[in-house]
Amino acid sequence: MSKFFGKKLGIDLGTANSVVFVEGEGIVLTEPTVVALDLEKSSILAVGDEAKDMLGKTPDNIVAKRPLRNGVIADSRITESLLKYFFNKALGSNRFFKPNVIISVPAGINSVERRAVIKAAMSAGARKIHLMPEPLLAAIGAGIPIYKSSGNMIVNMGGGTTEIGVVSLNGLVKSSSLRISGDAMNEAIVNYMRRKHSFSIGEQTAERVKIEIGSCIKVNEPSSMQVKGRDSVSGMPKSIDIDSNEVASALQNPLNQIIDEIHSVLERTPPEISSDIIDKGIVLSGGTALITNIDKLFAKATGVPVYLADEPMYCVANGTGSVLEMMAGGDFSFASW
Repeated sequence: MSKFFGKKLGIDLGTANSVVFVEGEGIVLTEPTVVALDLEKSSILAVGDEAKDMLGKTPDNIVAKRPLRNGVIADSRITESLLKYFFNKALGSNRFFKPNVIISVPAGINSVERRAVIKAAMSAGARKIHLMPEPLLAAIGAGIPIYKSSGNMIVNMGGGTTEIGVVSLNGLVKSSSLRISGDAMNEAIVNYMRRKHSFSIGEQTAERVKIEIGSCIKVNEPSSMQVKGRDSVSGMPKSIDIDSNEVASALQNPLNQIIDEIHSVLERTPPEISSDIIDKGIVLSGGTALITNIDKLFAKATGVPVYLADEPMYCVANGTGSVLEMMAGGDFSFASW
């Protein structure tokens, strides 16, 4: 890559959270991918943590929304404002040179979705943009030696998508983007509470339940917590207790769909690489991989050892940082993607 002035950025542009890596500094920013808008003034009120706190609590003239759905841009104008906010916060608003940027995208992204990301980043102030598939970046960030001929499998679970990749020789041998992950699990908990307890909770409450007491398999000594919401019959505010085993029941459907997709990728993987995966196991990354016992569930379902990557939430962002270093040294090629 040619020399240029200005810093280089790597962005894990996620449906639920985004992480920004600055060359020479490391990860400098981790914020929810949420923007709050004033509809009357057509202006941005808040971004990130401040905007997420507004979800489900705004008056009619203010809307807090996620500009990405299932890993791809749903609102290009808001995504542009979000990226501009990230650039300014990571580099400072008085920078003279535009940054070169690596942005993670789902492996299954189509040409229209790719162009939308590039256009939003250019409009936000990027000089040059490289898009790279999430599973490849996650594998690099997890420390998997992707340059070797032996195969490895990575399952990166974010908010909007589960990215499954079999990597070898600096590329994806087989991959799949399943638009079911953390957000679908939150929705499953909301639906379970409504169906089982006639009790309505919001998405943020469901996410807190998933994080604090969630389990992917039933356990002998489940944790429990009190949940506040609204009685669906009377319409009155109410509190009830829920435990880990109920969460495991709620998550059964989305988890089974993820397992089915892992099976599908394994079935399409060349036999020689399959033997490598049996020896090395499957690596999990992404924030959703932190749900208790998800590794045990996947290992039992696939018959393959499953391991959680170090700092799973930051694997993709750290992967962008490693690629920035490889590009500076001329050691990485984008020819295959």
